[in-house]
Amino acid sequence: MEGRAAYRSRVRGCLLGGAIGDALGYPVEFLPIGRIREAYGPHGVTDLVPGEQGLVGRISDDTQMTLFTAEGLVEAYVHDRKVDASDHKRMGNVSVRWSETMLRAYERWLRTQSLPGPGATPPSSGPADGLVTEEWLYARRAPGNACLSGVAHGYAPDQWLPFDGRPGAVNPDSKGCGAVMRSAPFGLIAENDHHAFRMAACAAQITHGHPTGYYAAGAFAAIITNLVEGDSMEAAILRAMRVLAAYPGHEETTAALERALAEAADRSSASPERLERLGAGWVAEEALAIAVFCALYPGRIETSLLRAVNHSGDSDSTGAICGNLLGAAYGDHTLPHEWIQRVEGRARIAVLADDLGALQISGGLLGP
Repeated sequence: MEGRAAYRSRVRGCLLGGAIGDALGYPVEFLPIGRIREAYGPHGVTDLVPGEQGLVGRISDDTQMTLFTAEGLVEAYVHDRKVDASDHKRMGNVSVRWSETMLRAYERWLRTQSLPGPGATPPSSGPADGLVTEEWLYARRAPGNACLSGVAHGYAPDQWLPFDGRPGAVNPDSKGCGAVMRSAPFGLIAENDHHAFRMAACAAQITHGHPTGYYAAGAFAAIITNLVEGDSMEAAILRAMRVLAAYPGHEETTAALERALAEAADRSSASPERLERLGAGWVAEEALAIAVFCALYPGRIETSLLRAVNHSGDSDSTGAICGNLLGAAYGDHTLPHEWIQRVEGRARIAVLADDLGALQISGGLLGP
């Protein structure tokens, strides 16, 4: 029972930590560090910032898509349970349609970005009480172009993709961070880090076809799995890198992670200027590297999250990924309580996290 409680805490921590990091970074996304310091003081952002209509803790497309990923996995599990015994035997107990289910989940997210609210949403292929009924998820907060165009393309990747380093079918030149920032849920329900890598890399190709775009998503999910299993942050990253190294074309993602590890080992400074040696976070491997550096560098969880958003780049994405890592490593009880209480949609996020966590506990793992 203690093991189950710890696992559920890590799942909730991962989703809530990602939402907190996203909310801290969203108000300063696109701002250079000089402007951030001018607006919020010499240390930059130090707390959740009020936004439109005084709303505090606003999440962006990063958390939106992460939640729809989680909902898609839950839906795929329900579908898998309904497949008859002969199909299970023929496919080796693997759901044959989870990538299509994931595409449908992202299509529901896409509708929230073009409609004014739940009342205008056409009949959904998803749960009747699902995320499309949540008014707060209809806010359009700088969604990525590759995510928008990729989902609109309507491509469900073959779940048995060989991952040979060739560009995917959709947005083959895109390696933006939009596939990485939504991929933590795969790591939360995977049987092992190899499984997590393959699922996340497959689903990433719904929108991002560049090998680095989908490999970085796979590596991130693999790290999450290792953290949930109890690895230290460094061990989780190193194990995921061994999985990554097996795939042709991994070098760009591997190099970014190696730079993050090297920078984190040098404890001389964690300033924004030093952080920016790893990039700005707009592309997949840079966003992952920045988040990894911030999660590895010593300090309180609050300090790590603030470090992840105070730089001249994609602050909400790096904050969200860092929050996912920290929450998966240490559980929801370690996250700043005041921030949890004020983050947008926290109650719904926690419920979805528990639904997602129940999948692995009940043995409902999906393939490939």
